[in-house]
Amino acid sequence: MKQVEKLTRLLGRLPGLGPRSARRIVQHLLARRESLLIPLAQEMMAVAESLTTCRICGNWDEVSPCYLCIDEKRENATLCVVEQIADLWALERSDCFRGRYHVLGGVLSALNGVGPDDLRLASLEKRVVEQKIEEVILATNLTVEGQTTAHYIAERLGKLGVKATRLARGVPIGGELDYMDEGTLATAIESRQRLP
Repeated sequence: MKQVEKLTRLLGRLPGLGPRSARRIVQHLLARRESLLIPLAQEMMAVAESLTTCRICGNWDEVSPCYLCIDEKRENATLCVVEQIADLWALERSDCFRGRYHVLGGVLSALNGVGPDDLRLASLEKRVVEQKIEEVILATNLTVEGQTTAHYIAERLGKLGVKATRLARGVPIGGELDYMDEGTLATAIESRQRLP
């Protein structure tokens, strides 16, 4: 049973899963070894062996440059900077951005010992200059670290004469004011726009 316990502990380290959920998943997989566990394990190994990090944007793909960087239909003058690959994927699912991406690989965090040299900032600045980027959209999360990172990048890009913008924020579509937290409401009021 040591292998089962080890698998349970490993699954329990995944986001959103605790020990109890991990145990249920392991039991489900073991009950379906041939139809689920073995194919899943084989597919996970195949993905682990075939994926690489794009040398340009930092996305994962089977080739480098990735499918996004070689897409000639994308707009070259606009670059969207995100914290993690999951953020890039979320924007791609929305199908609302047709420019280029740059994955930082995290955010500045003094508490966690993450400084500018730990992020993909040097390659960002190099891309901005070499590819003649006109606008950089800073799509970092609205956390203290995300905001700090965005301000830091905006300052550095300002010295290069590049326009830096932030994603709009506030009340989501379909949101009811009664259910919003105070910070979201305050940001929505501050970021209000004139109606046509």
